[in-house]
Amino acid sequence: MPAFFVKDIIIVYICTVQRQNDINMGLLYIVPTPVGNMEDMTLRAIRILKEADLVLAEDTRTSGILLKHFDIKNHLMSHHKFNEHGTAASVVDKLRAGATIALISDAGTPGISDPGFLLVREAVNAGIEVQCLPGATAMIPAVVSSGLPCDRFCFEGFLPQKKGRASRIEALKEETRTMVFYESPYRVLKTLEQLAAAFGGDRRVSACREISKVHEESVRGTLDEVIAHFKAAEPRGEFVIVVAGKDNKEHKQMKQ
Repeated sequence: MPAFFVKDIIIVYICTVQRQNDINMGLLYIVPTPVGNMEDMTLRAIRILKEADLVLAEDTRTSGILLKHFDIKNHLMSHHKFNEHGTAASVVDKLRAGATIALISDAGTPGISDPGFLLVREAVNAGIEVQCLPGATAMIPAVVSSGLPCDRFCFEGFLPQKKGRASRIEALKEETRTMVFYESPYRVLKTLEQLAAAFGGDRRVSACREISKVHEESVRGTLDEVIAHFKAAEPRGEFVIVVAGKDNKEHKQMKQ
């Protein structure tokens, strides 16, 4: 048999094997879970968690309660920020072998201030299909209900606790879009005061806490007004802070 025929046969074989491998590859689902009210869980999310070969959870104890609530009997494997560098490779191997895997966090959408990015990146780099379900997140309800412009906004997540915190805030002084921050009740007052020092105490803000829970509350006003409120009333619950961009106030005055 001529050498060029042999070469062509080898190429066809390799391509066939590669196509078969691609067909047999699994699927990674990113599944949002409720940030408060269990009724925020979607029907599709419940189905995916029931049908998946494996569910990766930030905290298996927390997620175990969720799965039990929806009568989901599936295997949970721990996948969090302290072990994701070590587990991502083995998870990708399972996906390559054809497994369907669902990733969930304790609450909200994985990857948004929660573990998820690293695994998604590795899966994408390996040519594995990744689908993220629409669903619960604290950020969008807080922005939409804030009363501040939500056609354009930037999500900053949690500010650095120490190193880089002041420089991050300073870099946002000229930001014209609405800004969104996550914060714990223990640091929310400090954060509001630092934002007021950088942006001015008359900047508009909405501090939304306990989204989708029984005690959900949004405190709106200027930074100075909201700071005064939380000095009088101890902050409780997880917060989403929505701050007006630099030009929003001037834009509103021009329209009036």
